[in-house]
Amino acid sequence: MKIVFAILAFSPLYTFSQEVDASDILFLKIQELEGELSSLRSELESQAYLIEKLLNEESNQLENRVSVESQTDSAISTFRFEGINDSKSIEEVYDQARDELFERKDSQAAKESFSFLVNNFIDDEKTPLSLFWLGEILLLESNLEESEKFFQRLVSDFPDHFRTPLAHKKIGDILTMSDDPGAAKIKYQFVVQTFPESSASSLALQLLENME
Repeated sequence: MKIVFAILAFSPLYTFSQEVDASDILFLKIQELEGELSSLRSELESQAYLIEKLLNEESNQLENRVSVESQTDSAISTFRFEGINDSKSIEEVYDQARDELFERKDSQAAKESFSFLVNNFIDDEKTPLSLFWLGEILLLESNLEESEKFFQRLVSDFPDHFRTPLAHKKIGDILTMSDDPGAAKIKYQFVVQTFPESSASSLALQLLENME
């Protein structure tokens, strides 16, 4: 009987002990899960940072590639441009322009041909000559402002060309027609002093004498 009483007396303690053990296990499980969640969160943040870094690197690589490709395309374009810049092609265009101007008396067609040459070819002889004739055609058309631009470009880009003295003199003529005799006189004096042996110098000297 005493044994039965002892069992009944201690059974609540045993049950309570079991409940405490279950609570401890549950708490430990919760802590374990929280630790795993924290670890996963940290891993996700690391992955997100890594992905962002890779995307930035890829973006930079693409930008660099585009830049390189752009430079390559530019180099190819320059190469192709120089490839068509041969003497025969320039001669053909220049001869066509001269024929249109002097033989066919078609100044508009000549202006277009000279402009095409200037815009598409680089040549130490034909380019300054084309600039000169463009200035001359526009001068005959009384387009003084545009005419002066071509003469100024000639004397600026090709200071040693044989047409440069006459281009300076033409600029003086444009200044005269623009009612600026003072500036025209200075330009004519420049031609006489800088290019004393040229035919442009003789023409400028005569004009200076007429201004006296």
